[in-house]
Amino acid sequence: MTQLQGIAASSGIAIAKVYRLEAPDLTYNKTKIDQPAEEISRLHEALEISKIELEKIKDHTKKTLGDEHAEIFSAHLLVLSDPELINPIEDKIKSDDVNAEAALDETANMFIDMFKNMDNEYMKERAADIQDVTKRVMAHLLQVTFPDPALINEEVVIVADDLTPSDTAQLNKQYVKGFTTDIGGRTSHSAIMARSLEIPAVVGTKNVTSQAENDTMIIVDGIDGDIILNPSADEIETYKQKHIDYEQKKQEWAKLKDESTITSEGEHVELAANIGTPEDVDGVLSHGGEGVGLYRTEFLYMGKNQLPTEEEQYDAYSSVLKQMGNKPVVVRTLDIGGDKELDYLELPKEMNPFLGYRAIRLCLERDDIFRVQLRALLRASVHGNLKIMFPMIATLEEFRQAKTILDEERDKLVQEGQDVSGQIEVGMMVEIPATAVIARQFAKEVDFFSIGTNDLIQYTMAADRMNERVSYLYQPYNPAILNLVNNVIESAHAEGKWAGMCGEMAGDEIAIPLLLSLGLDEFSMSATSILPARTQIKSLSKQELASYKDEILSMGTSEEVVAFIKEKAKLV
Repeated sequence: MTQLQGIAASSGIAIAKVYRLEAPDLTYNKTKIDQPAEEISRLHEALEISKIELEKIKDHTKKTLGDEHAEIFSAHLLVLSDPELINPIEDKIKSDDVNAEAALDETANMFIDMFKNMDNEYMKERAADIQDVTKRVMAHLLQVTFPDPALINEEVVIVADDLTPSDTAQLNKQYVKGFTTDIGGRTSHSAIMARSLEIPAVVGTKNVTSQAENDTMIIVDGIDGDIILNPSADEIETYKQKHIDYEQKKQEWAKLKDESTITSEGEHVELAANIGTPEDVDGVLSHGGEGVGLYRTEFLYMGKNQLPTEEEQYDAYSSVLKQMGNKPVVVRTLDIGGDKELDYLELPKEMNPFLGYRAIRLCLERDDIFRVQLRALLRASVHGNLKIMFPMIATLEEFRQAKTILDEERDKLVQEGQDVSGQIEVGMMVEIPATAVIARQFAKEVDFFSIGTNDLIQYTMAADRMNERVSYLYQPYNPAILNLVNNVIESAHAEGKWAGMCGEMAGDEIAIPLLLSLGLDEFSMSATSILPARTQIKSLSKQELASYKDEILSMGTSEEVVAFIKEKAKLV
C-alpha cells in the first residue's frame, strides 16, 4: 500500500483499476527533404484530420457539458487555423529543407516556451492549448494512435501526468469512476470539467504516474485529496463505506433542493449559483439554486473571431431569465482583460494585465461594445428578474459613468417602442480594496454590492493567487480581508441595500459561518456547492455567530480565526 496526497479537485470516492492514460510515442527522426511541397501537403492532411476529430469532440462536449466547456475546443480549432503558427512551420520546411515533423515540433516548442514564460495565466493556458493541439497533429504525421478515452469500456480510474481538455471531454462517467494527475490545481480545465461531470478527482500529486501501474487497484478520495495505491482489503472496505456515507449525504442534501435556505433560528439567506452560459441553468435548478448570483457574460465573447451581436446576446440573456422564472439573475457586464483576452480585440500587451486595462475600464473606453451589451440586457429584462452589475469599479466616477450609459440606452429603447423592465437593480462588484474602504459612499448610489473575493484577496495581500511561491498569502480568513468584507456589508445595510458574495469564498465550509457572523445576505457559488452549504447553514445560528463578530475582527492571524470558527461552528 502506498498513500499519496494531492489537491481535492472534485468530491467523491472512486475505487477501481488503474488505467494509465499515456501520451503516444511521438519520437521522430529529423531528415533532410528535397520535396517541400509534399511535406507541406502531409502537414495540411494531418491538420485536417485533427480538425475533424476536434469538431467531433467539441460536439460531444456541447451535448454532455454545455457551451462553456465546448468553447475550449473552439480555441483549439482556432490554433489549427492560425496562420501565425502554420506559416512559420511551412517556412521552416522550405527554408531548412526539413520534414514536417521537425518543422512542427521546433515551431510549436518555440511558441510553447514563449507563452509558458509569460507572467500571465491566460498565456500559460495558451501554451497548454498549443501543446495539446500540436501533439494530435504530430501523431497523425507519424501515423500513431492518439489516445481515445472515449473507447474505455470497463470501470477504471484514469492516472495521467495531466489531462488535456480533449481527454477530459471524452470521459464516460459510466466507466471512468475518477482520475488523478501529477500536475494541476482546482482551477485547471480538467478539475472544472470533473466537477461538471461529478467525477471524483485528485490533482497535483506530483508523482502518481511513477507509482501507479496498469490494472492495479487504486482509491481516489476527492473529498480529502488522498490517493491509495494497492489498498488492502480492509482499506477498500473503509473507503467503500466512506463512498456510501458520501452518497447518503448527497441524498440528504437533495431533500433540501426545493427548500429555502434558513438558519437554525429561521433567518433566510439566499444561496445562488455562478454560471457562464445558458446551459448551466439546468445545474442551478437541479441543485436548488435560489438565483444566479453571477452570470459571467465574457464566455459569449470568447472562442470566436468577432464580437457577439446584440441579437446573440439578447437570446442568451433571455434564455437564462426565462429558465430562472422570477428568481433573481445578477449579470456581470463584460469582464475581459487580466487572464481573459480576446484575440480579435488586439488589446495592448501589459506588464501586469490584472491591474491594467480590463473590465469596466475597457467598457467605458470602448462604449461601442458596452452599449451593445447593455441594449441586449435591457431588452431581455422583460423576461425575468434581472439585476446588472459592473465589474472592477475603483471610483465613484466610474460607476456613475457606467450608470449614465445604461440610462441613455434605456431611454433610446423606450423611444424606439421597446419594452424594458422598470425593476432592474443596478449594482457593482467589490474587488478593489479602495472600493471596500469607502463602501459607504458607494452604498448611497448602488442598489447592491457583490463581493468578488478572488481578486479582493490578491489585491489586498499583494499576492498573485496563481504564483505558488506566494500562495501562502492567499488568505480568505485573514482579518484584513474580513474587516474589508464587514465594511462592505455594514455600509450596504446602513443604506438599506443588500450585499452578496460571488467569489470562491462564498461556498467554503469555514467561510460560511464567518460570513453569516458578518451578516452577508447572498452567497453565490458553484451549483454543486449549494446543497452542502444549505445543509450547513440550517445547523448554524446567525444570531449566535453575530455575537462573535467583534472578537473575530479583532484577531491578528488567519490561523486564530480558523481555530475559533471551527470550534464555534462545530467543524472540528
